[in-house]
Amino acid sequence: MVNLKQALDELRANIEPDRASQMATTYKQSRLVLGLSASTLNNLSKSWRQSLSTQERVELAKALWETDIFEARITAAKLLTQARLRPDAAAWELIQDWVPQLDSLAIADHACVAGQKRLAADRSRINIVQGWVTSDHIWQRRAALIITLPWAKLNFPKPKDLEIREQVLGWAAIYVNDKEWIIQKSIAQWLKNLSKHDANRTQEFLKIYGSRMKGFAQKEASTHLSDFE
Repeated sequence: MVNLKQALDELRANIEPDRASQMATTYKQSRLVLGLSASTLNNLSKSWRQSLSTQERVELAKALWETDIFEARITAAKLLTQARLRPDAAAWELIQDWVPQLDSLAIADHACVAGQKRLAADRSRINIVQGWVTSDHIWQRRAALIITLPWAKLNFPKPKDLEIREQVLGWAAIYVNDKEWIIQKSIAQWLKNLSKHDANRTQEFLKIYGSRMKGFAQKEASTHLSDFE
């Protein structure tokens, strides 16, 4: 079993000199950044997942997150990023605890990818995500779209999947009035992915709401819509 001290020791053993300052600037971090590569974090998290039970994985993820170290938080999310995680109630609860704490793109995206797996495992959890849409916390509002991205990417959605897709598009319709960059970017990201699988529905959304989106977001959303005007 890997405990927090061992995990932190392994992270620190893989620090690359001079990488930390560059990463802190790139990812706009005020928290501690150790300076580890993405491949190192992937390898370490994979190794730890293989040696830990589900409960142990959740406990380590919680402890790593609470250190507030940049790479530790990303690795915490990676520990829970697995489709088959049983039982997964504790993991889902932990991810919900993280969402109101999100404050930067890299950490937020990894946490949401972990959340995507848990949402796919139990689609009824979409009702919890619905509550994030009206949050005062901008990163929590963004998370509602990022955690549901898999529903924009389905080639053969089932009726329930189509319901969720329409539900999320309803959220996006609310978000078009929010001019914050990260919200506009999340709308564009969702629609851009959807356009590869349902161009007509994407065009329909943009015809109704596109004029209320920021120019960059409208342009990105219509990247794959050659006939969009």
